Amino acid sequence: MVTRVRRARPEDARIVSAVAAETFELACPPGTAREAIEAFVSTHLAEERFAAHLHDAERVVLLADVDGEIAGYTMLVAGEPADPDVAAAVTGSPTVELSKCYVRDSFHGHGVATSLMAASLEAAAQLGGASVWLGVNQRNERAIRFYEKSGFVRVGTKKFFVGDELHDDFVLEQHLDGASRPPR
Repeated sequence: MVTRVRRARPEDARIVSAVAAETFELACPPGTAREAIEAFVSTHLAEERFAAHLHDAERVVLLADVDGEIAGYTMLVAGEPADPDVAAAVTGSPTVELSKCYVRDSFHGHGVATSLMAASLEAAAQLGGASVWLGVNQRNERAIRFYEKSGFVRVGTKKFFVGDELHDDFVLEQHLDGASRPPR
């Protein structure tokens, strides 16, 4: 399998939305209500939202293509964090959020996430980021292991709403210059 990563174009909004809807549940902790997941997907991962994201100069959406099939995607958002818990935790500035990083279940274990991460870190640097941060559910052990293997370290916690359910996330950060995190 050959993985190619490319920047999504406006005409990709529908496929990005479809992959987002398919993969979002993979990141939710067990027991998350179906209604909460559906509410999140319809509000935040709709085709119209991605169409707007793909026209936003502060966002980069990357698609991983494996043998002509979209296997996953990431979305980066330039700018300082609005969430006060994240702003207090993140040490690199300027920073870029890795807002979304998802691979379809059938492509897990094939290096797709690694290819997407490498391209995402490169794109974050091109956006001018000194660091990249992300939020990950505290119970998503597989994702946490992947992010830590990719060079991210835990720097804090934050809350995240899925529909009307409040979830606990870790905040992870990676400095793009390879420097370690400054002491607190």
